[in-house]
Amino acid sequence: MPEFTWPEADRRWRIGKHRTRLDGPAKSSGTAEYTYDVKLFGMLYAKVLECPHARARVTSVDTSAAEAMKGVHAVRVIQGPGTEIKWAADDIAVVAAETEDIATDAVKAIKVEYEVLEHFVTEEDLENAPEVNPAEEQTTGEPDQAFSSAEAQSEGYYGCPVVSHACHESHGHVAHWTDDEHLTVFSSTQAVSGLPGQFAEALEIPAANVRIICQNMGGGFGSKFGADRWGIECARLARQTKRPVKLMLERGPELQIAGGRPSTFARVKTAVDAEGNLTGWDSKSWGTGGPAGTGSPPLPYVVEVPTRKHQHSSVPANVGPSRAWRAPNHPQACFVTMSALEDMAAKIEMDPLDFFLKNISLTGVRAESYAEELKLGADMMGWKRKWKPRGKNGDGPIKRGLGLSLHTWGGRGHQSNCEVLIHPDGSAEARLASQDLGTGTRTVIATVLAETFGLRVRDVTVRIGDSRFPASGASGGSTTVGGVSSSTRRGALNVLEILLQKVAPELGVAPEELEAIRGRIRVKASPNRYLTWKQATGRLGVNPISANGANPGPGKLIDSGVGGIQMADVAVDVETGVVKLE
Repeated sequence: MPEFTWPEADRRWRIGKHRTRLDGPAKSSGTAEYTYDVKLFGMLYAKVLECPHARARVTSVDTSAAEAMKGVHAVRVIQGPGTEIKWAADDIAVVAAETEDIATDAVKAIKVEYEVLEHFVTEEDLENAPEVNPAEEQTTGEPDQAFSSAEAQSEGYYGCPVVSHACHESHGHVAHWTDDEHLTVFSSTQAVSGLPGQFAEALEIPAANVRIICQNMGGGFGSKFGADRWGIECARLARQTKRPVKLMLERGPELQIAGGRPSTFARVKTAVDAEGNLTGWDSKSWGTGGPAGTGSPPLPYVVEVPTRKHQHSSVPANVGPSRAWRAPNHPQACFVTMSALEDMAAKIEMDPLDFFLKNISLTGVRAESYAEELKLGADMMGWKRKWKPRGKNGDGPIKRGLGLSLHTWGGRGHQSNCEVLIHPDGSAEARLASQDLGTGTRTVIATVLAETFGLRVRDVTVRIGDSRFPASGASGGSTTVGGVSSSTRRGALNVLEILLQKVAPELGVAPEELEAIRGRIRVKASPNRYLTWKQATGRLGVNPISANGANPGPGKLIDSGVGGIQMADVAVDVETGVVKLE
């Protein structure tokens, strides 16, 4: 069994080097195909009728005028009479027609009667919220005592509203039934391997009968893990009409119904001793993720204040449902915590850089790394030269401020399976049902293959975006690179071992005495004894060799726990409002 590790740093010739993105030319030239670009013979276009009210009950739906329109092939009611709608733009009905224009006109022809109900959308106003889920409270130590004995206290109000994902490519699917039991779906999705089961359950067919294809995707940010109701309805329309159907959400409704980052508002008190050491934290936070409310953000963030209390209230509101958005709950918690700490530094008239460094031990196992990063960042941006106490920016309209922040994330690679093949002509390829959100997944996989085989990146092929390939995890939580690189590395080493076993007798050594490097299979102890890569693969005969790799698996190829710092130099013209980030 090969040793499943990464090459030593001084022996890497592909990993860690500057690399042009493999998908760059296709995307920059406009030839890359996204789900939005898919056009199939006989394809129909679907549009959704959205509810115009933040909260309402459907009392009647009349689709007769839409059904009678020329070019309309199907009309489906998704939420009929008696259904309570809990946010604006929620789907009521869907239409499939010959053209997008006809589908749009047909949607307008559907008559819906509503009983409009009271709604609540301003979740920052906690006191006037009609419904608040019970508060969660966490306490460590004796916060009251910490504040009573504090040298100084600071108190502030901070908040982050609901934020929409606003992907460059909207949510959507193209559904095509190859027969009554087999479905192919082109989907803008973060979960190629996860979607077959979702479609299969809703449509009552085996998951093996569902194929998902996603060659390119215009962003997801945590919002594209599911088939979603509009995806299922797209497949149902295709089944009903026996024609391919495309349903891509319009930008307006997408921003309302495709999920957003939950809001967080907080009142925070902090305490320090005479030396500027953080001694107390007390926060009350609230926010919403739509009708279901939202979970508690991790406050305080990164910094484990010795004595602390945190209380969170979840507020149901009539806005679109929440979805993951770039590290769920972390951006909100980071903003609240770092703002509160900077306010405390200003209160005691201490440079925030010095204040953070003084309290850096509270960050735990990454304390030394954070301290090093803060000092490096400060030196790079000239922090000590530029920083001035708050409110002392001098005369003139240009006011300048410096800011800093710490962050952390798990970052462990997700489950991933990869099949790696070496062909007799010397070509090599990896196959896995992963997806590329636009983050360079293909390039990562190709780099690992090239490194392992001692080839150029352009000499290997990466096949992803198809659920027929070995299953790989959804792209979320910054886990894709760790997952696919690990499974690719294991698969590549496994198939390389097969190749080495085949050519070792010709070179007169044991397989473990050989290495693949710079287009050669050579003897480690005698580099001049070698076969070229193509000479070696030519010994395979007519059939390729293949092997699988999986993450997790044997060997240490990934780890978890990442973090870093951010610093910003901002100038604001208080007369014109022009903001410059330097």
